Formats: sequence, structure tokens, C-alpha cells
Amino acid sequence: MRPSPLDPLFAEVTSLPGVGPRMRLLFDRLIGEPGKSARVLDLLFHLPHGAVDRRARPTVAEAVPGEIVTLTVRVASHHPSPPGRSRAPYRVVVEDETGDVTLVFFNADRRRLDKLLPIGEERFVSGKIELWDGRRQMVHPDRVVDAAGLADMPVVEPTYGLTEGLTARYVNRIARAALARVPELPEWQKESWLARNDFPDFRTALERLHAPQDMAAFAPDSAARRRLAYDELLATQLALALLRKSLRRAPGRENVGDGRLVARLREVLPFALTGSQEQAVADIRRDLAAPQRMLRLLQGDVGSGKTAVALMAMASAVEAGRQAAMMAPTEILARQHFERLAPLAEAAGLRLGLLTGRDKGAERRRTLAALADGGLDIVVGTHALFQEDVAFHDLGLAVVDEQHRFGVHQRFALGAKGAAVDVLVMTATPIPRTLVLTYFGDMDVSVLKEKPAGRKPIDTRTVPLERLDEVVGATGRAIRGGARVYWVCPLVAESETLDVAAAEERYASLVSVFGSEAVGLLHGKMPGREKDAVMARFAAGDLKILVATTVIEVGVDVPEATVMVIEHAERFGLAQLHQLRGRIGRGAAASTCLLLYKAPPGPVAEARLRIMRETEDGFRIAEEDLKLRGEGEILGTRQSGAPDFRLVRTETDADLIAAARDDARLVIERDPRLAGPRGEALKLLLYLFERDEAIRLLRAG
Repeated sequence: MRPSPLDPLFAEVTSLPGVGPRMRLLFDRLIGEPGKSARVLDLLFHLPHGAVDRRARPTVAEAVPGEIVTLTVRVASHHPSPPGRSRAPYRVVVEDETGDVTLVFFNADRRRLDKLLPIGEERFVSGKIELWDGRRQMVHPDRVVDAAGLADMPVVEPTYGLTEGLTARYVNRIARAALARVPELPEWQKESWLARNDFPDFRTALERLHAPQDMAAFAPDSAARRRLAYDELLATQLALALLRKSLRRAPGRENVGDGRLVARLREVLPFALTGSQEQAVADIRRDLAAPQRMLRLLQGDVGSGKTAVALMAMASAVEAGRQAAMMAPTEILARQHFERLAPLAEAAGLRLGLLTGRDKGAERRRTLAALADGGLDIVVGTHALFQEDVAFHDLGLAVVDEQHRFGVHQRFALGAKGAAVDVLVMTATPIPRTLVLTYFGDMDVSVLKEKPAGRKPIDTRTVPLERLDEVVGATGRAIRGGARVYWVCPLVAESETLDVAAAEERYASLVSVFGSEAVGLLHGKMPGREKDAVMARFAAGDLKILVATTVIEVGVDVPEATVMVIEHAERFGLAQLHQLRGRIGRGAAASTCLLLYKAPPGPVAEARLRIMRETEDGFRIAEEDLKLRGEGEILGTRQSGAPDFRLVRTETDADLIAAARDDARLVIERDPRLAGPRGEALKLLLYLFERDEAIRLLRAG
């Protein structure tokens, strides 16, 4: 049960004065989660990204054009739009003893302006001063108030991310009302840490941002914002530390045998393992042999050979008389893993099965029976693996591929399918070190740095879209020379429908040039069997060109594909471009990646395209991507269930991550049940940042 002092913060925004049903819908759109109404806490954590400074109070003569000022003036005269010229502006001349300013209003309501600016009265107007034909003017002043209104007007006015129908002024008024709901809470941070960083208490930090007295609160290193970011980081690291502790506390079992199956696999693998693959296999076998349960992240760049390492790990568990499962995020990837692993597993004497949501009837029943009675050693599948009717004979190792597509809950659901299950999670998205600490603080980490022998560098070029005809011509020459081509269509918008439309349009235009027998189409809205059939035809070489949306981003492997065309590359993030490029260069032939962009690209897009030309090193690309975009997009946290930070900016708060991790570790060592005074306060912090799954672990003992 959530502690009652926090209830006012978890109440819906409609509990605040001034928020009716219509405004509630707008707040739901702005700060609510899908299927959940916006709450007071969501509004408090929707921090302003800057502010308008209205403290400058010059005379009219001193007002600097281009700057925001607040003037004390007397209303001199009104000049309505001339008859028959309704589009002409309504002008009001105001003055002080040093000069005058014309206030300009378009589409004005005369009665409202007469009331707002009565002739001869003193008013305070705030907005940007401009020069027009040598005269000072202010177009649509931000504020026009009398003396009473001036007393209520914030001198520093926060600006927020908004949605249509909401204004920054209204959001700030409601946020100030929300501040009154923040209860007196015990301090969960150490006094020495607060003093060293000059951090205010939690409530004061929120007040400094939503009701600022100066602009200092909006500096990147502002103590108020960093205090709140550290709270969020500490809540996350504490939850991860408790998860790790509960996993370690549950007794492990030795999941490694005599090495015979691993040795047999080495003989049938068509390549020798790289140095970092060998190190990862050794790390994993050591974990499997230990009495504690394994929780390890295997991080490898595109094409670095994670699947081979995973197969070795699964063979180790089978040697010990147990079963292994590999979970992939998509049907295509699960089937591809199965097809790639099947010949190796068969040669090594491993019994391999496949289980996806599409399997029905007798086929599904056979697979479930074989898992339950031990007739299968290894199963590859999708989310279907942790459905309730899936029972294992003795699951010893769960491998989760593309970890950032799954949440913490899902990896634990799979780990709960057996007694003392070891967990290996893999990602082909190279993750900057700071983010590994942040999101995977509960795991040990192995990194695959080299690419397997024989991989050639990819020739990456940037081409303006005006030269599309030349690219189509070059594509024709490439397929006549035996190449196979991926043609990835633009991310039109955050809309599957629009992306599909773009892909269908490009497919039609390429079919008109090369014929329907040479060109295939693949996108996320196609039925699963249709997707598989298209991929199979492309892999077999029946199709020469595969037009696709980013559905091919993860894991798709056709070694014969040597050309990648990415249309509107300026619309993609760096990590996504790198993933897409990683679909080629997987065989012995030289490969080419063409990044088509709409000229001129913006500065961020230009930086991305330059980095793609300069390097294939996924870890350097990940660090650059973090600088350009921030962590949310890199990990795709919106759909992942990984902590979706609202207050942390990894690019400026990286130094706080390690501190939060160390603090959390010390807390767990000294007060493992969070029973002391600081421990009780930290429980409030976990509830506040909705990391309270960890509190259930405490109760579970």
C-alpha cells in the first residue's frame, strides 16, 4: 500500500482548481500515460524547459529593441482598424514621460481592448519591443495588467512543453496549485551530500522550477534540477540493487557440465571465436558454475557474434541436464534465430524447438509437451514463451535478445519459469557506459568488441535525394552483377500507417523499373506468414530488391545482401542508421551503404551523416548519439519498460549516476530491509518515482 501522505500527489489533475473535464483531456495527452489519467505528480514532474524573464523594467526610451521588457505606461489613444479593412491591425498608443510605444493587435475585439486599456489609465505591459518604420511597437503584448494584476504576475515566467489547447501561463498556474499539495516529507538524501552539492530539499527544488524568482533555476547545472534528477537516479539504482539482491538471494544451481557439447559446437562452427567472444563464453561459464544465479548483459555491436556466444551458453546448461530458452522481440527474428541455430544444434546433438504466438493446434501442443517432458533441450521464441500454459521440464538458462525491447518485468517473468534460472540478456545496440550503469545496474556486463574474421568494411556514402535516378540506375547495375539490395523507406512520422504508405509508394516505383518478380515489400502491418514468405524469397535470391520499413532494423541476416539504400536518412537517429547498415557486410563480398538525404540537412542531421561516413564503431556512434539526442531515444524507453526518466538528462547528469549507484549499494549493505530512519524515507522515494516493485521484493524476504 502506498503511504497515505503521498495520496494528494497521486490524485488526478482534476483535483486541482481550474482543471475541468475538457482541460483534463489535454493534460492526459500532454503528461498522462496510455490508458491512465494525468496526476498531480505528473504535472509536478513536467518541469519547465526555460523561462521568460520579465524583470527588466526600463523607461520607454531605455527599452532595447528585441528584448522582453515590462513597461509602466499611460494609455494615450486608440486607433481601430479603418472601416472596410478588417485585416488591418488595431493600434493603441501608450506612453511615459520619456516616449511612446504602439501596441499592435490583429483580429482585435474592440470592446475587449477598450476595457483592457482605458484611455488615461496606468497599465503595465510586458512583451518584446520592436522597431517598425523607426517607431517603437509591441505586437500582441504577452501581458497587459493593472497594479493588482502586476502583483500577481510572475517576474520569471516558466515555459513548458505543451500540446494544442494549453498555454504555458495556464500550465504554470495549475503547477503552482499543485505545489501546495506537496506534503512535508522526511529527507531521504544524506545531509553531507546535500551540503556538498548545495542541493535544496525536494519541495524547495520543485518550487524553484515551477515558481522561480530568477533565471538560475534553468541553467544546465542548476542545483534544483540536479537535486530532482539525483532523486530519480537514486530511486532507480535502489530498485535495481534490491532486484539484484533478491535474484542473488534465491539459491542458484550449477548450470555447467563437462564441456562436451561446447567442444562439439566449436568443431561444427564455421569460424573460430574472436578474443572477446572467448572471454564472454568464459565469463558466462564461470557464472553458470557459481552457486548464485547469473544476471549478465552481453553487449555486442552489429555482427559481433552474440548468437554464437548464446548458443555456447545454452549448450552449457544442457550439459548440466537442464533446458535453455532464447526469447526474441519479433516473429521474424525468432524464426531467423531458429533457422540459423538449427543446423549447428543438430550437428552438436542438441534438440531445438520453436514457439511463437502464431503456432496453433497440434504443432503447438507437440512443442509444449516436448518442453514439459524434457524432449526439447533448447526453445527459441517470442513473448509466447512466458505465457501461462508454457511449462518447462527444468529451465536452467533464459537468454533474452534485444533487451531494450523488453521490460524488467518480462525478463523476470521468463526467469520465473524454472527453479534458479540463470539469465543472459543481449543487445546489439551499443550502449554508452553511463547508460549501462543507469539501465542495467543490476547486471554484470560482457562486451564483444571485434567483428568476426572475414568481415569487410562497408563503404558508406551520402547522396542528396535529387540524385535518386542515379541511385536507381546504380541499383540496376548492382543486381545485374548478382547483388541483393535493401531499400529502407523513410520514417515519415511517428506513424506506422504513413511509413507503410511511403514504403508502398517506393515499392510501386521500383516495380515499374525492375518488374514485380525482382522487388519485394516488407513492413510491420503485413501478416506474419506473409513477412516470412517475403524474407525467405529475398534470402533465397528470388527477390533482388527488398523495400522495407525499419522492421528489418533488428537481427535480419541475409549474408548475400551487399547494398543498403536508406531514403531520407536525415530523419533517422544514429543508432537506427547503424543498426540498418549492420544488415549488410555480413558475408565475404564488399558492401555499400547509400544514405539519401533531403538537402540541405539541418545541423543535427548533418552531424549524424558525417559520423556514419567516418566510422562503423557502434560504441563511438552510441556516445555521439547520446550527445545528439539524449538517452530516451537511444534505448527506445517509450516501448521498453526500462526506466523512462522524466527529470534526468544523461548528457549533463552523468556524474550523478555512479554516485547514485554507490549510494544505493551502501544503503543495501547497511540497511538491507530499509528499516532505519533513512530507509523508511527511501521507501517514500521508491513510491514517489514508481519503483515500488522493489518494496514488494523487500516484503517477500
